[in-house]
Amino acid sequence: MPNRLALEKNPYLLQHKDNPVDWRPWNEEAFAAARQSDRPLLLSIGYATCHWCHVMERESFSDPKIAALMNDRFICVKLDREERPDVDKIYMTAVQAMAGQGGWPLNVFLTPQLKPFFGGTYFPPGARWGRPGWAELLERISELWATRRPDIETDAERLTQSVRGYVCRESEKGLKPSQSLLVAADLAVAEAFDAQLGGFSPAPKFPMPAIQRFLLHRRASVGDATAKSMAVETLRAMCRGGIFDQIGGGFHRYSTDAQWRVPHFEKMLYDNAQLLENLADAVLATGDTELRRALNHTAEYLRRDLRGEHGGFFSAEDADSVPAELAGDGSGGSHQHAQEGAFYVWTEAEIQQALGAQAAAFCRRYDIVSDGNALADPNDELRGKNIPYDRMPNELHEAQSESARDRLRSIRDRRPRPQRDDKCLASWNGLALSGFSRAFIATGDAALLSLAEGAADFLRREMTGGDGRALWHRWRDGECAVSGMADDYAYVACGLCDLYEAGFDPERLAWAVDLTEAALARFAAPGGGLFQTAVGDAKELFARPLEDHDGVEPSASAVLAGVALRLHSLTGAAKFRDYADATIERFSALAAERPMSMSYFLSILDRALIGTKSVLVAGSNLPGGSELLAVARSGLQPNLVTAAFTSATHKRLSEIVPVAAAIHLRARAAAYVCISGACGLPIEDPALLQRVLSSER
Repeated sequence: MPNRLALEKNPYLLQHKDNPVDWRPWNEEAFAAARQSDRPLLLSIGYATCHWCHVMERESFSDPKIAALMNDRFICVKLDREERPDVDKIYMTAVQAMAGQGGWPLNVFLTPQLKPFFGGTYFPPGARWGRPGWAELLERISELWATRRPDIETDAERLTQSVRGYVCRESEKGLKPSQSLLVAADLAVAEAFDAQLGGFSPAPKFPMPAIQRFLLHRRASVGDATAKSMAVETLRAMCRGGIFDQIGGGFHRYSTDAQWRVPHFEKMLYDNAQLLENLADAVLATGDTELRRALNHTAEYLRRDLRGEHGGFFSAEDADSVPAELAGDGSGGSHQHAQEGAFYVWTEAEIQQALGAQAAAFCRRYDIVSDGNALADPNDELRGKNIPYDRMPNELHEAQSESARDRLRSIRDRRPRPQRDDKCLASWNGLALSGFSRAFIATGDAALLSLAEGAADFLRREMTGGDGRALWHRWRDGECAVSGMADDYAYVACGLCDLYEAGFDPERLAWAVDLTEAALARFAAPGGGLFQTAVGDAKELFARPLEDHDGVEPSASAVLAGVALRLHSLTGAAKFRDYADATIERFSALAAERPMSMSYFLSILDRALIGTKSVLVAGSNLPGGSELLAVARSGLQPNLVTAAFTSATHKRLSEIVPVAAAIHLRARAAAYVCISGACGLPIEDPALLQRVLSSER
């Protein structure tokens, strides 16, 4: 019989609905059951595309004997870390404090008052690899709960206080921001850079889009050729590696080796949306055709495989899938037969059969060999298989390569697909807004702008309250759940600013203003930055975490500071600049201590120190308008905000951007460069506008 999770909408919870474990969702009913039975809670956190979560489900959570032990001794709770990142952050911090590392699945034991006292990540069913067996651990925790309860509760209280102090950072010291902080960050990033292979760490290598963003923006603001080179070479190495899906486009989660060749195969919306923006910035900075091709292939992957008919973007695709040879063995291709990367890898014979006369050239370019090309095989599932990576990007004529890739993709599409996590998160869709809007500006491809417009329409229609000032966090199959958190508001507001600069619909800008004001009202922390949750939300948690560092996703505090600088440049509203200044001062000391984990913040600090300016194109649809806009969009100009209006949008824009009200339409389009609310004389000559903008950099 299905357990209680069968009533949920969340894809990850539904994956566990047929487990013999009496799983409950994270809610007051579960907490009350723990209090009434005086049993600990076992909180198991994962997500729908998590490989080791699947492994632990197959090995332990599907085992009737282990499930009986869990049901008898604990109140068992399943949670999707993507749906409740606030819960995940608190208990991940606790496990990192106890074990020195974290990851998913995250298994944490809590008192009935939700205070953590023990936890870890993956546990095998029986002891191996130096890890205790899951069944053995359950027995031991249960015994300690019965015999040493006071000690457990004392330890839990001590750990709770420690976690609260860390995630809230109530006594953050300020530091006056300066260019010297950015120079020191430049040196730290350069020291970490792998000059031979690209990237900023040994294996495993993660994309870390915020670092590429910082470097590209530094190149644009101070002309740092080294910064540009590090960013471009890292992006190029990723685009040539196996971490990039050479057949279908899009980036896998990370590379298990230092050469970007053997990926962990799951694909996440947040990675691909941010890397799409990275590629757009790199194309604007360099005009590189190879990176532009990667941009197009990434955008096409998102459109083809992660976009719903409603216009929103789904969250992820799994690393695991059923090999084609097992799907036809009578098993029905159940998830019990799934292997990591099965959808993506090839034998040499498969390539030869598919491509015929083209096969030899394709195999040379993509290193397809008879005994397989995997440098590493973490789960012993890649033997004899090949992960295409582009070792000779100029060897074949690109049209021939495209033809071969199309043929292989059509064959691959007949294989059992990885499971898709088809929930939509407001925050990650906000990142997609930015990625597609920036990609349009870099390429001029109107189809990319249309994808951004569709996602914005979906968010407004399906994931907001009546006035658009309140966001939901998660949508799936018509149902919204979980009040929006700081990253939802910050990422969507940022995406709307990018979308406004791409399409100049003033309603997009007005909505960005509304969401930014709502974010400040709901999440602003005293002294700068944002709390992750609003006052009154997540009352069961013992802390409101502060958004204080950039990881694989940027901190909401930094993203909203960037939005606030842009909106202040356009609206002149002091409240936006006040928030940005307070946040920058609050986190500058932290950025000085650990610049690599504050790279998005550092790009905002760079903008604040150099200053944001705006260019307003009056009559953008009049003669000369497209030429003036082309100048404003030429190259990478991260400190420039572009606005434009026509006779149809002038009145509405003037309600948001006061300086627009004093500008009148002329016979030809005219550009006005504005700094600190003061605009210069009208410029009709594109060459003159180029000189003025260059002199202001």
